Formats: sequence, structure tokens, C-alpha cells
Amino acid sequence: MIVTPEFAQKLAAISTEINQPVCVYINRRGQVIRVGVGNALQTQIPPLELPRYGAKRLSGIRCISTKLQPEPPKESSLTAMVRQRLDALALITLTGTGKLKRGGGATGYVQDTYLAHLLPQSEIVAEQQYWSVSEAMNLDTLTNQDFLELVEGLEAEFEREFVAQQVGSDRDLVVLVGLQVDQIAEPEFEDRLHELVGLVNTAGGEVLETIRQKRSRPHPRTLIGEGKVQEIALRVQTLGANLVAFDRSLSPAQIRNLESQFGVRVVDRTEIILDIFAQRAQSRAGKLQVELAQLEYMLPRLVGRGLAMSRLGGGIGTRGPGETKLETERRSIQKRITRLQQEVTELQAQRSRMRKQRQKQDVPTVAIVGYTNAGKSTLINALTNSEVYVANQLFATLDPTTRRLSIPNADTGEPQNMLLTDTVGFIQQLPPALVDAFRATLEEVTEADALLHVVDLSHPSWENQIRSVMEILGEMPIVPGPILLVFNKLDQVGSDALNQAKEEFPLALFISASDRLGLETLRQNLSLLVDFAGVGE
Repeated sequence: MIVTPEFAQKLAAISTEINQPVCVYINRRGQVIRVGVGNALQTQIPPLELPRYGAKRLSGIRCISTKLQPEPPKESSLTAMVRQRLDALALITLTGTGKLKRGGGATGYVQDTYLAHLLPQSEIVAEQQYWSVSEAMNLDTLTNQDFLELVEGLEAEFEREFVAQQVGSDRDLVVLVGLQVDQIAEPEFEDRLHELVGLVNTAGGEVLETIRQKRSRPHPRTLIGEGKVQEIALRVQTLGANLVAFDRSLSPAQIRNLESQFGVRVVDRTEIILDIFAQRAQSRAGKLQVELAQLEYMLPRLVGRGLAMSRLGGGIGTRGPGETKLETERRSIQKRITRLQQEVTELQAQRSRMRKQRQKQDVPTVAIVGYTNAGKSTLINALTNSEVYVANQLFATLDPTTRRLSIPNADTGEPQNMLLTDTVGFIQQLPPALVDAFRATLEEVTEADALLHVVDLSHPSWENQIRSVMEILGEMPIVPGPILLVFNKLDQVGSDALNQAKEEFPLALFISASDRLGLETLRQNLSLLVDFAGVGE
């Protein structure tokens, strides 16, 4: 049974005497594991302290709660039940009077009782209604409930739904959270969320739901408001998510606070980008720079990181250096960072020597830059008939690739050789850890004789993407050479977008790298570009 009559009356007597609600938490062995003065919300057990926790089962704990007023449980208490995934919540309302028996017993203190429990997804009728609450019943009816049958039936249904959700997928199940502060316009905010969806998908996650909040400024402890934290905690449990991803950077303290509330891992935008880079790194240089970026990002977050320190589960935010490096003492991590920084410096020197060798051959270099997934690799393949890796994903290219291109000189018609370098794609608010770690790669841009800035004209926010790329270029220590703006994916846009771009950027070129449209004009302009840069003469 869920509770004995004697226990219920005694608990009601204590609550009446102190004139406060009381909650008792009992495991399935019938052992009392926690007692608190207050309602179910005030006395709840943090998810990380529960003996068992997960979307496919209940926590193995039930809560017996008293209430001074003769009314059903409030939504706040039911919300606490969902967050803890309690087996059940039994609410006992008080008469206000009663009689103590000899030997410590009590009678007459209980007026009505209510029994609440979680609902499987298939039984949720009203939106956001995650529980079932019985009608008021007397104490005998409550104590005669077949509690074990109820719990076993619920867990069997939760297990079935969880397995159905997991079949055919080993991806992280992600709830996205976006915070819109007053300074951010609606279109920009929606663009950031759309980009976050793309980042999560590229990292190997599956987005279950996107939750938004508007605030005048971020909350210092949790970034979002307390009410929204509770809402997300419920959705995480209901959807069976194992990861919550935020659209902006989180402090180490914010991550710890949020994980303690959600009971699942929490990552921010920077960590997702780092994870993608860890997956994409193929060369020794790429892996070296990714590891440095990850360790520099993780170092201040190693203390008390909770769920994220459990690396055995894998998934977004757990790839790269591995658990031994991330769980080593901070001093050892710092030593590793110092050594990696030295190796990056050596890599810079090595690439600098290679560039000088190319310069001795008097061959101009053009770096192809642009926002991630703008079609840079497709373009270099189309121009040079090469096979640089191409994918419709963010950051498909990580390591710079250089190919030789021979075109007729725009003035003389004589063959003119140049080198095209495909570089890593840019993104708005590029994480500082990446900028620092990839300085050797980014020097391929700053040391180039000229730049080819490729823009995805089919993207609804192509103007913002141009702005982001130019801001990143402007922050580089060495001013890049002349830039030729090239709008790509002409085959995927309508006349309105095309006319707008032509009006705003009359000197730009318009091509389709995949359909080989406009490439001859581009070759002619490449010759003029390197002549303008004053090289290859």
C-alpha cells in the first residue's frame, strides 16, 4: 500500500500540532529517506540526489504530504512531482482536530486524501498536463490502493515509449533554449535559433523542441528566469531529452545551477561548435588546434561540473581530449595547454615557411573565405576540378586545403597560375578559444594576397552573414588583401533576393558553384584581382 492508516494519522497529527505542511519521502522498501517541513515544492529532492533518474522509469520514491486546507494539490506541488519523477504524490488534508491515542497513535486528524501520479505521453490529453489527480477520497480508499500495480504499470508504459523513441537512433535528444534580451531584434533572434538547430544537427543531435524567453537582461544564476527553468525541467522529463542546449555562452556556475535543476547535461553554443570541430578534425594540425581550444574552454569549467564530468555516455560536448585529460588536476591541464600552445606556435612557423616557399615561386595566393556552409569547398572543386570534401553541413571543412589554378591572364591571355586556399568557415560570435587556437589556420587568410568572399545568397540572413565575416576579418591582426565578393547558390534564389543583392553590391559576382554558372566570369575577375593585389607580375 502507498501508506498505512496509522502512519497517515500520525503525520497529520504532527502537521496539525506545528500548523505547517509536512512531507515524508518513502522508497519502495517502505523506508523513510527524507522528511521536510513545507509542501512538495519546498521539500523536493534535487534530481541529481535521487537514487534513480531517467525518462524511462520513475525515481522509486513516493511523497506523502499534508495540507492544512481541504483542497487538491496545487500545480507547484504537481510540478515538483514531475521533476523528481516520483512514484506518486499522496496528499492528506487535515480536519484541524483529532485525538492522540495511548502508545503514540492518532485518529481523526485526516479529512480527505488525493493521489497523483505521472502520465505517460500516450495518455496526456491537455497540453502541458503531465499528471493525473484523483478525486477526493477517504483515508481507507487511499490505503487500499494497489500501489505496486500502479507503479509497475506506469514504468512499463514509460519503458515502452522510451524504447520507441530510441529505436534507430543513438543521437542526443536535445531541447534548445533561446534568450532574447531587449537589444536583440526578432529577426536576428530567430536567425540565431535557426543556426543553433543547424549546429546541433551537425553535431549529431536531434532537436525535440525549442523554448524561447524574452528578458530585459540575463538572469545571473541561470540565464533564464526561475519559472522558465521549471518549465524546461518538465519538458525535458516529458520529452525524454538528455541534453539542453543554450543559444549563448554560459558561465561555469550557470551550467552547474541549470544541470542541478534539469537533471541532464547542459551545453552552450560554444561547446557545440567545439564538438563539431572535434568531429571534423582529421589532420594532426587540426586535432592539435581543436584539443587546445577545448582545453582552454574547459579549464575554468572543470570544478563541480557534475553530469558533464561523466564522459562514458558520449554525445555532444564529450568528444575530443577524453575523460583522462578533462578530469586531471587543473595544474596538469594547464601544463598540457602550455605544450599545445607551443606546438601551435611551431605549426605557425611551419606554415609560414611553406608560404615563403610559395612566394619565392612568385605564385599569387587567393584565400576563399565566407560563412560556414556558403559553398566554399564546392567552388574550389568546380574551379580546380579537385575533390575537396563537400557536405551540406556546418564546418564541413576544418583543415585548409590549397589547390593550383591556371587561368588566362585578363590582359595578355597568357596562362596565369595561382593558388586557391579553402579555409574553415566563419560564424557569428566565433568563440574566442577557437580564434586563439586556430591562429595558425587563420593566418592562411591574413597572409593571402587576396580574398574571395563567398556568400550563400539562398540563406535568408545573408546580409548578417556578410557582416559577421567582415567583423571577423576586421579583428585579425594583419589586414587582409583586396576582397572580391561572390554570391553563390544562384540556382536556389528568386529574382527579389537577386535584385536586392545586385542593388546593394553592384561590384559583386553571382554564380552557382554546383551548377557551374558564372565561373568563366569569376576566372576573369580572379586574374584582375591578383593583378590589383600587385602579385604574379
